[in-house]
Amino acid sequence: MLDDKEAAQIDQVIERLVAHFPAQSPAEIELLVRRIHERFIDARVRDFVPLLVEKAARQTVSVYPIEITGDDPYGAEAMATI
Repeated sequence: MLDDKEAAQIDQVIERLVAHFPAQSPAEIELLVRRIHERFIDARVRDFVPLLVEKAARQTVSVYPIEITGDDPYGAEAMATI
């Protein structure tokens, strides 16, 4: 279950990644982070979820620059590389 503290930490992850990857659209980074975060929704131990999300998103953007195209509001094309 997502609490306010974790939500704030995920928002901070997005801010850090937007600053670190200025060539990427902030909306694309936010979508990527939120999609990765969804994978951890059932995790019993929540303490490290934001850290794991940030690591996965950082690796993904570093290796596969994000491009969200088409009409898919969830960015399936961007998520195909994860």
